[in-house]
Amino acid sequence: MKACFFMILATFCFISISFSQPRTSDQGNGTYRNPIIFADYSDPDVIRVGADFYLTSSSFNCFPGLPILHSNDLVNWTIINHAIDNFPDEAFNIPQHGNGIWAPALRYHDGAYYIYYGDPDRGIYMLKTTDPAGKWDAPVLVKKAYGNIDPCPLWDDDGKVYLVHAFAHSRAGVNSLLQVNELSPDGTSVVDKGTIVFDGHKDQPTIEGPKFYKRNGYYYIFAPAGGVATGWQTVLRSKNVFGPYEEKIVLAQGKTTVNGPHQGGYVELENGDGWFVHFQEKQPYGRIVHLEPVAWRNDWPVIGADPDSDGTGEPVYSFNKPDVGSSFPVLVPQTSDEFKLAELGKQWQWQANFQLSWYSLTENPGHLRLYSQPMPSDWLDFWHVPHLLLQKMPAPEFTVTAKLKLTTKTINERAGVVVMGMDYAYIAITKKASGYNIEQVTCLQAPEDGKEFPLEILPMEMNTIFVQVRVQEGGKCAFLYSYDGEAYEPIGQTFQAKEGKWIGAKIGVFATTPANDTQGGFADFDFFRVN
Repeated sequence: MKACFFMILATFCFISISFSQPRTSDQGNGTYRNPIIFADYSDPDVIRVGADFYLTSSSFNCFPGLPILHSNDLVNWTIINHAIDNFPDEAFNIPQHGNGIWAPALRYHDGAYYIYYGDPDRGIYMLKTTDPAGKWDAPVLVKKAYGNIDPCPLWDDDGKVYLVHAFAHSRAGVNSLLQVNELSPDGTSVVDKGTIVFDGHKDQPTIEGPKFYKRNGYYYIFAPAGGVATGWQTVLRSKNVFGPYEEKIVLAQGKTTVNGPHQGGYVELENGDGWFVHFQEKQPYGRIVHLEPVAWRNDWPVIGADPDSDGTGEPVYSFNKPDVGSSFPVLVPQTSDEFKLAELGKQWQWQANFQLSWYSLTENPGHLRLYSQPMPSDWLDFWHVPHLLLQKMPAPEFTVTAKLKLTTKTINERAGVVVMGMDYAYIAITKKASGYNIEQVTCLQAPEDGKEFPLEILPMEMNTIFVQVRVQEGGKCAFLYSYDGEAYEPIGQTFQAKEGKWIGAKIGVFATTPANDTQGGFADFDFFRVN
């Protein structure tokens, strides 16, 4: 029944977004090309439950958090849920860039789905559900600790439960170490002080992101080392959960252009074939997702292609799709939104904890209404603003087109489309005493309290406009506007998108009013189309 539901969901998504898919991985001939998801799903982990595959990833300060993606074949994915809406800690009511939810592990055990994740400033959390597309329980603090990150559980054959994790040097003062704790039978608390099972300082620097497996009597820890941009994938194995562990590098860049191929999850098909999902850092787009075949030799995995047969693989650019016994529609994670439904598309996230009062999809049916939110009294730039509604960049090249109408009550209210990162730029309608302007604004070094400055301001006689952002290879963004949706004129200058903190640049919408203004108006967005 569940599989049927997801097939129906996938078919619906395919119909609703097929006109606007900016990039697909499925080649339609039984092969796929990497990346399978050209979007920022950092630190991905994947599981198979029957005929269904599920994936989650880091979400840091963005909410709703912990995206849940579904696939029938490991190549075509859609977003079906988020495991957490807002975080109960009020500290997340303002953007906590780079903090929050790090490197989750997704697991299925005894009829329940589990996610364990590390918050570097609070500890290791667990949340669970019996339906990944439904409501998840509130996070439970499993281990209160400063700098414990990247946790992954293992339910052993004898009923014991273990947890492996890494350390964040920025908080713990150490790194390149992996530790194993025993957990309570329900997985909600640690029952020992932990054992350091691997020290990577000599040959596996910055080893982190461990994933725990058991296969053919061996305990395996898949763990990336060498750093995000230039590292590799290491696998450790032992007959004892607490070690000692042997080590082997099983995936590296080799002669490919895929830098730092590591940190992800291993999964087996019903027929026993092995596959590995990992990320590649590709700024400003973030950490995009690749899929590699896995072969086992002498109880060691070899990930990707191994042209010299040395046991260390390298990434594949294309390959035969996983043999799941059927063919499925070509899908990508959602991007465009016509705002016809009663809820926001699953692709949207805010920069911090959000409030339902910030928007409406019912006040003007068929539109997203953003109520103009007051800026902080001491604001300098959008880096510190929670009420930006954003989504991931979905392809090397794409165009976003939006139609918006600004209804104002206050001078200097504005609404528009923003490309957000440590540098950012936007195109917006702004209300002035003399009428409305359209402007293109940029801000450099936002985390260092960089100031906004307009690149071009043009008067306009109406409060409705079409805007476009055209993104070219490498993240170069051009801003355009139109009064009729047909003829577009450029405004301002080309902007080089820049990543955020631990995430790629994002693109989305906003509506703001000056600080302390409680009588702001609103902006109605008719659509947000990605082509």
